[in-house]
Amino acid sequence: MDAGQMTHPELDALLRWYEAMGVDIAVDDQPHDRFAEFAADAAKPRETPRDMASQPARAEPGRKAPLTAPTALSTSMRDPIQKALSASAEDVIRAAQEAAGAANTLDELRAALEAFDGCALKRTASRLVFADGNPQARIMLVGDIPGEDDDREGKPFCGRMGGLLDLMLASIGLDRAKVYLANVAPWRPPGNRALTPHETAICLPFSQRQIELVAPDYLVCLGAGAAQALLGAKDGIGKARTRAYEYELASDPAPRNIRAFAMLQPSYLLKQPASKKYAWADLRAFRKLIEPQ
Repeated sequence: MDAGQMTHPELDALLRWYEAMGVDIAVDDQPHDRFAEFAADAAKPRETPRDMASQPARAEPGRKAPLTAPTALSTSMRDPIQKALSASAEDVIRAAQEAAGAANTLDELRAALEAFDGCALKRTASRLVFADGNPQARIMLVGDIPGEDDDREGKPFCGRMGGLLDLMLASIGLDRAKVYLANVAPWRPPGNRALTPHETAICLPFSQRQIELVAPDYLVCLGAGAAQALLGAKDGIGKARTRAYEYELASDPAPRNIRAFAMLQPSYLLKQPASKKYAWADLRAFRKLIEPQ
């Protein structure tokens, strides 16, 4: 049925169905057959890193222009990224590990993520959601994925979810100037779906390197996804939040263990307001830990 022949209730129902299926961002005026585009792209001959090195960089729609000095990527960071373009799943994960490990600053890590094309999430997200807050903070909070508002703003924990997190932080005397905020995945999955194991494996080296570069004294994982990826939690967030963990910083400049915790994420609390009592109990316990003796 043509949209012009539909009634307002039918149009409203269709839009709600689209949103439930994860189609919540309009990218063009005309529909595209993505299956046909994918098949055509797969049939094209793949360029080798040598071929790509001899061609000028092309700006993609919606992407930032190529980096120029002094923020351009070094050769040691470019090579693993180029290899990931036509590599196997294991090679892509290895390329992510090499690209993340080559970053010596947060700016270099952000640049590496901007250039990394080994994760399909980058193609569906509006922009990179890297971090917010104070990189010198003693406390780092990590969620699992960016939300819809984060994807639009390019910062983690925006919109209603971010507003609730700000209130939670304020309740124990903190704000964004005193913490550092990030996510395991820097790109929003379509429809805010959970990460696949493969996507987690690709994003995890960058998240781990981000934690190493910030080198906080306390790590707070917001939600089960972050707790499972970073802390190895096996249980759901209900049990994980009651346990204390240690997170090993591989270089700081020497390896050390820091205190780590799992808490309910703000997006869950918006859907389950009754669970705020558990979040408040966790926040009070955390405040006693971080307050100077």
